[in-house]
Amino acid sequence: MRGVVFDGKQIQVVDDLEVREPGAGEVLVAISAAGLCHSDLSVVDGTIPFPVPVVLGHEGAGVVEAVGVGVTHVAPGDHVALSTLANCGTCAECDRGRPTMCRQAIGRPGKPFTRGGQPVYQFASNSAFAERTVVKAVQAVRIPKDIPMPSAALIGCGVLTGVGAVLNRARVDRGESVVVIGTGGIGLNVIQGARIAGASRIVAVDANPAKEETARKFGATDFLKSTEGVRDLLPTGADHVFECVGRVELVRQAVDLLDRHGQAILLGTAPATAEASFLVSSMFLDKSILGCRYGSSRPQRDIPLYTELYRQGRLLLDELVTRTYPVEDFEKAVGDLEAGRVARGVLTF
Repeated sequence: MRGVVFDGKQIQVVDDLEVREPGAGEVLVAISAAGLCHSDLSVVDGTIPFPVPVVLGHEGAGVVEAVGVGVTHVAPGDHVALSTLANCGTCAECDRGRPTMCRQAIGRPGKPFTRGGQPVYQFASNSAFAERTVVKAVQAVRIPKDIPMPSAALIGCGVLTGVGAVLNRARVDRGESVVVIGTGGIGLNVIQGARIAGASRIVAVDANPAKEETARKFGATDFLKSTEGVRDLLPTGADHVFECVGRVELVRQAVDLLDRHGQAILLGTAPATAEASFLVSSMFLDKSILGCRYGSSRPQRDIPLYTELYRQGRLLLDELVTRTYPVEDFEKAVGDLEAGRVARGVLTF
């Protein structure tokens, strides 16, 4: 079968991958569509350390082909969106409703694939850039069959991360002010999450002026090319500032833009050893810096919620899909992403 493999030196679209059958508590999914995210490229450039060879992709949707023993919530033929959370469901963090903090879901890459008889790693417990993948049952969330697969694919990372950061982690309230630094796939979902939450002022910041129209479509009330003009719009600062790029200088700017009791929420992926600085004295007015993993999501709860908001016209999914590419055009999809020509490019199988 076809898939996108990184061997530590180069990325290839191969056609000789194999995947094992699902075991107990697992699901085999035929991938229909998968979004290309900066996190996939962060494996390639070393920002996210990961063993190789590995099948990339972590934002996908498809059709259940087979289920293992004990799986009852999905069945062959069901349409599913996939999450990256292979959480155990039984530890203290899972019991508290915090599956993103489950230690069984972090740093335990499996090897369900083989190529030429040699095992191949699975990225983010998912590997959606393959015609078929095996995931834990908890990662497969049934979705209505009327949702287009390219749109459904984006729920599993961009929407869960961006909208979830607003609703679950920051808990933005009605009438509050929000600044979003970076309007890529994550930033756009932060913007629409803030709109859904009822924020009264949503300031989008991006160096690329071509992104203004899309940012406003998703809910931005203002658009700036740098953070320098934020104080003109919000003289006392913002209630919430989301850093969606992963650059340490922008982390500092996010902190500096906070109003009293404000929160800086870090979503961008910086290198593992990156350090950011800020004035300690600036934090004494009840300000906070919040890390956020995967939107503090509970996928089995959140994905059905987001699909319902989509069907009501309140959550934009189709508009996130700038372009679709057959998997063989992976290189072109990467070029468009790096050039900022797409909000989200989606690979199709």
